[in-house]
Amino acid sequence: VQLQASGGGLAQPGGYLRLSCAASGRTFSSYHMGWFRQAPGKEREFVAAISWGGASTYYGDSVKGRFTISRDNAKNTVYLQMNSLKPEDTAVYFCAADRDSNRRLQSDTNAYDYWGQGTQVTVSS
Repeated sequence: VQLQASGGGLAQPGGYLRLSCAASGRTFSSYHMGWFRQAPGKEREFVAAISWGGASTYYGDSVKGRFTISRDNAKNTVYLQMNSLKPEDTAVYFCAADRDSNRRLQSDTNAYDYWGQGTQVTVSS
């Protein structure tokens, strides 16, 4: 599967953005999906994950209550709604797919098999 992330840009503190990740292939609906981010000089950080059918979600502590992950399997797309943005949310955001949909949602980058190219999010006044 190929993943294409989009929707990044510049937002003010307290503002919002919605990221999208479009997937190719017919197997998208059988994969768990995740969002990660990486700021300059830092390790890639788990943001959120959603189960193959969308029933379960999982969030990193730093975004809980502000970000929402969702998916539309008919459109082969997963979304990340980001509200109440903070300067520390500035990073390149990546979407990723986990082929093993029989296990619980994962926060480890090593659990994900496919990665998109990333989209830059900058939060600044």
